[in-house]
Amino acid sequence: MAIIEYVLNRLMKKGLLRIVRADGKVLEFGGEPGPEVTMRLHDKNLLSKLAQDFTLHLGEGYMDGRITIDQPRNLYDLMELFAINYHEAPIMPWDFISEMISPITRYIQQTNSMASSRRNVAHHYDISAKFFKLILDTDMQYSCAYFKDPNNDLDTAQADKRCLIGAKLLLRPGMKVLDIGCGYGGLALYLAKNYGVEVTGITLSEEQFAVAKDRARQEGLNHQVNFRICDYREEKSQYDRIVSVGMFEHVGPHHYREFFKRMKALLTKDGVALLHYIGRMDIPGEGDNWILKYIFPGGYVPAFSEVMPSIEKAGLWATDIEILRMHYAYTLMGWRANFEKNRDTILKMYDERFCRMWEYFLIGAELQFRYGRMVIFQVQLTRDLDAVPLTRDYIFEGQNIVGGEILTAPSPNAIPLEVR
Repeated sequence: MAIIEYVLNRLMKKGLLRIVRADGKVLEFGGEPGPEVTMRLHDKNLLSKLAQDFTLHLGEGYMDGRITIDQPRNLYDLMELFAINYHEAPIMPWDFISEMISPITRYIQQTNSMASSRRNVAHHYDISAKFFKLILDTDMQYSCAYFKDPNNDLDTAQADKRCLIGAKLLLRPGMKVLDIGCGYGGLALYLAKNYGVEVTGITLSEEQFAVAKDRARQEGLNHQVNFRICDYREEKSQYDRIVSVGMFEHVGPHHYREFFKRMKALLTKDGVALLHYIGRMDIPGEGDNWILKYIFPGGYVPAFSEVMPSIEKAGLWATDIEILRMHYAYTLMGWRANFEKNRDTILKMYDERFCRMWEYFLIGAELQFRYGRMVIFQVQLTRDLDAVPLTRDYIFEGQNIVGGEILTAPSPNAIPLEVR
């Protein structure tokens, strides 16, 4: 108990955290003026458990109803208070030990063999598609949207994300495109309809595969879009373009060289790939144990310093790198609003513990992007130095394509028909 009090006394520099223990004793931790939140513990052992693994037992305590928050505050207020303070948290005496063992811990957590990858994907992505339909946009894009304006709705922001990806891929009719981790198929179908390309979408999720395949059939695109259950390590064909959105977080650092080596082998000589993934703007670190246990087993958010060496060793060119800040915070805020709007329906589908788990996940993830060091990296990769134009003008011009129509004709140099 003394440990958690020591930690919270050092951590809480803004606002006030009031903890009411199960025996009624009140503990207060605070500093500068700020939000005040009262958290009640309904388990006498919970405070000592929080000292062992704070985020794991905070999440489990909330899920099980052993932690409640006094009105008018709620879970968002509590987690925001932690997030505000954690951003400027002082170094703890034992942090150097954690840093020493972190590489070993990460290696154990992220051994994503083909068999374990399938199990890990099933754990999260094979939740009923009916649930995801209730919280995502109408196209069921389960990845960060692109907010040209923070006030845009999810549908608009996801449409702008698809358009941005299409522009960066420099697509031409008849090209063959591989979508690694195709989700519910929305991006693959969009690229096929708007650019006249042939798309192969691969996933390890049975639920996503079934939805994507049915969507292709309903939209009459079976001849142009093919979805398969397949690990990226099993794919053998070559493609003019490769795109991967929100899948790289499941690869694991010690598989990065293998991933990029496979990507290079799958690309034609003048091919272009785009990798869209969550990353951190600081040094490598361990995953959150609550997230690893309940949401994304085997998942890992890498620092850019962990990714670039594998790109270099694979012999690929990083021809464009863009960092999207706050976009995922706005995306998660939209998903959370949809979740709250449909909470009663979701409760009937599952139970209260499931609803509390998703509340904790959506709020925690949003705050990581709002106050923490999480961002989205979009990295364009090629095999050849001159596979894309010399300037980024083609990206901005390519975003003028909306709904299959070019609103402003791109310049002759926007799409490299003959770059050599």
